[in-house]
Parts: sequence; C-alpha cells; structure tokens
Amino acid sequence: MRFIFEQLRVGGDRNFGYLLGDRDAGVGLVIDPSYSPEIVVERALVQGLRITHILNTHGHPDHTNGNAVAKTLTGAVVAGGPGHPGPVDLILQDGDRVPFGAFSIRTWHVPGHHPDHLAFLVEGLDAAFTGDLLFVGKVGGTQTEADGRREWASLQRLLRDWPDGTTIWPGHDYGARPSSTMAWERRTNPFLLCADIEAFLKAKQEWAGFKAKHGLR
Repeated sequence: MRFIFEQLRVGGDRNFGYLLGDRDAGVGLVIDPSYSPEIVVERALVQGLRITHILNTHGHPDHTNGNAVAKTLTGAVVAGGPGHPGPVDLILQDGDRVPFGAFSIRTWHVPGHHPDHLAFLVEGLDAAFTGDLLFVGKVGGTQTEADGRREWASLQRLLRDWPDGTTIWPGHDYGARPSSTMAWERRTNPFLLCADIEAFLKAKQEWAGFKAKHGLR
C-alpha cells in the first residue's frame, strides 16, 4: 500500500480541496472538491485512483458546489454529516469510518460553525481535515452565542482526542501557512489558548469586530 495525499487550491475564498488514496489498491476519496471538481478528478486520474467517495466537511455552498460535477465525473458516493442540506447519498455519523484501500478515515461530528460539520482523521497516519472548524491560528466563524458554545465544545473534544503529532489540514488558506499540527495550535492559536468558554466567546467577538472594521474575512 502507498498513501497518496494532495492538498489542492480549488478557488473561492482560498478554499482547499483534498485528494487521498491508496496507490496499490487504485482507489481514493476527495474532500470538499468545491469550485474546481474537474481539477481534483484530473489529479485522481494522474495518480491512477478511482474515486469512491466525495466527503463534505460541511454544507456551506463554497464546500459543496462541486459535488454534482464530481459525482458525474466519478460515480462516487457523496457523503455529509447529520443535517447536511444535501443532496447527499450517505449521511456519516460520529465515529463512522470510510475505507479507501488499506486505509480508513474516521468521522468526528463537530458542530458549531455549521450544524452538520465533520472533521476527518486518517487512522494510523494522524492526518486530520478540519474544514471550517479549525484553521491555522484561527477558528471558524459562528452566527450565535449558542453556535459559539457548540464550537468550543467541538474544539475541546479534538484537543482531547487528537495527539500532538496530528497534522491539521484546514478548509481555507487563512493562516500563516497552509497546514499545522495539533501541538502548534495548542501552543499558538489564541482561541485554543482561552482559559474557558467565556474567554473564547469574548475573543471571537473581538476578532469579528476587528474583521468588520478592517474589511477582512
């Protein structure tokens, strides 16, 4: 078996899509093909992979708008989390596993940024895909205090469950670099350094105000 991994820039607001595969088995899956499904599928062909699953981290259109084209090109199963706005062929629940060749990717249901949000971890390799929950040095936006509290709980769960060596591959290129590790985020991410949920909510409110003032996203 040989693990195949590509991080792909797929347009939009610095969106990332991902291609994962087992070269020996000739199968793979994609995560959030987004605005450029043709590019993701082309890379799969170059790598000699047949795509079996199209995984969505969450149901926001900038992550799902490539689903239909990717499905048409590959015949793959489109999968999302509980409450995904769809259309999807498969709803993944917390703890579900999706195999691709000799490898398997495990699902974490981590609501907050979006009710259906999923994070994925390639078991045995500690490669994690966090969508819009956790960025390099930042966290995902939320609309209400209740959503912020859900996001805090989801982040705390990942901090508890994922080892320091886990590599973090986010849904957007919003940080100082395109990937990180749990160890680095624990040490440097100001939102993860908050002592409690109230400090977290305050930090998010201040960051939202700063972005609005300066026209940032």
